[in-house]
Amino acid sequence: MQAITVRSRDAGVGGLSLTDLPHPHAAENDVIVQVRAAGFTPGELDWPGTWVDRAGRDRTPTVPGHELSGVVTELGYGTTGLTVGQRVFGLADWTRNGSLAEYTAVEARNLAPLPADVSHTVAAALPISGLTAWQGLFTHGHLMTGQTALIHGAAGGVGSIAVQLAREAGARVIGTGRTSHRDTALGLGADTFVDLETDRLEDSGEVDLVLDVFGGDVLERSTALVRAGGTLVTIATPPTVQPVDGRAVFFVVEPDRARLADLVQRVRDGRLRPVVGDVRPLSDAPAAFTRGGRTVPGKTIIQPGTE
Repeated sequence: MQAITVRSRDAGVGGLSLTDLPHPHAAENDVIVQVRAAGFTPGELDWPGTWVDRAGRDRTPTVPGHELSGVVTELGYGTTGLTVGQRVFGLADWTRNGSLAEYTAVEARNLAPLPADVSHTVAAALPISGLTAWQGLFTHGHLMTGQTALIHGAAGGVGSIAVQLAREAGARVIGTGRTSHRDTALGLGADTFVDLETDRLEDSGEVDLVLDVFGGDVLERSTALVRAGGTLVTIATPPTVQPVDGRAVFFVVEPDRARLADLVQRVRDGRLRPVVGDVRPLSDAPAAFTRGGRTVPGKTIIQPGTE
């Protein structure tokens, strides 16, 4: 099969290439998925799990990408709950070869059934972005009706879903991002938009929750916006400063089949619209990784095969 691989950590994004790999093996409780659409996170080449297995052993060359949608083609020994030929979507394991390939092995528990009326392209934009948005807002941020949430990167993969979920929960939503992302964020339901290129973030006022995807200077400046009792939640890097009379949380998204099923049902009901940005063939994945979808609103999706 064909897959995108990188052979060494030092090679970075420039070392990504389309190569031939053996067909994956379905271990116990695994399934093999023929990948129809896949997503990636631009910074994942910096993640430890990209380079080593669960025992810390080198596993290069490695296949990046962790979001996928496709069709089950094989069941591992003891696998239950899924069947050959079934449409599924979900998360590829953090410490095994990922989704930027024609086929990949995934733990069955990390996948949810995909209804026939939701496309693979849309489904591939849901797993990391949707679960991260939900867990950031509600599991870690404890967002409630009537509160105010400031969501960074409001037109991006995580942010665009977080804006919609927060708005549906009855929160007031402040979105941030580039100038070109204003209309997208407001169209998704943000009440106001802060242009990080021209506006002062500090003028946003106090908020109950900050959901950060950027880290760095934006994360540090956001700390002062959190009112007493509020929470700053980030997926970028562990925060070095805590909000005054508040708390800061760094987390890594966790697989959740039941939540994936809930999110895809929201898509079917028209209550949630994943924003798909560029859609590219597998051969274009290295170039897409370089851009990372940073200039195009939404999630960049890679299609190893036909929809």
